[in-house]
Amino acid sequence: MHDVAPELLGATLLVDGVGGPIVEVEAYDHDDPAAHGFRGRTARNVSMFGPPGRAYVYRSYGIHWCLNFVCEDEGVASAVLVRALEPTDGLDVMRARRRVDALRLLCSGPGRLCQALGVTGAHDGAPLDEPPFAVLARTAEPPVVTGRRVGISRAADRPWRYAVAGSRFLSRPVGARVTPASRP
Repeated sequence: MHDVAPELLGATLLVDGVGGPIVEVEAYDHDDPAAHGFRGRTARNVSMFGPPGRAYVYRSYGIHWCLNFVCEDEGVASAVLVRALEPTDGLDVMRARRRVDALRLLCSGPGRLCQALGVTGAHDGAPLDEPPFAVLARTAEPPVVTGRRVGISRAADRPWRYAVAGSRFLSRPVGARVTPASRP
């Protein structure tokens, strides 16, 4: 999961052709008290238990959808939350869905991102390598920063938030630069 999270940065995420390069993610593993799967499998989190390469989509605070990439072996609850992307494809569609014109506000945060891309609970469990999803490999390795995850109270001190350094599309500023050798 900690290998997958920074590797997603710079990859392009499209849902029915709408999206752009991922610029911010958070990692959650099976031993993480902040993860939905920490206390075991439920009807809400069953997709988080695999198989890998699937979407785990859940409702946050009963308001916003959140999209995660399931990334461990089947039966192991680990996923990477997609927090933000740089909107590049389908801008008119995103603006209509979000009812905002400001490019920075289209996908900076997991709820905004899902609204802009049209991701809902209907996508939960769907393969990320089949329509409506497309994940395109990044063309270069971006500079990465890490920091504390957002909006959690348990294990909040873990630096499991990864972001493209200097991106103006992040949901919030992030901490220190990380290199492949310093990853957890």
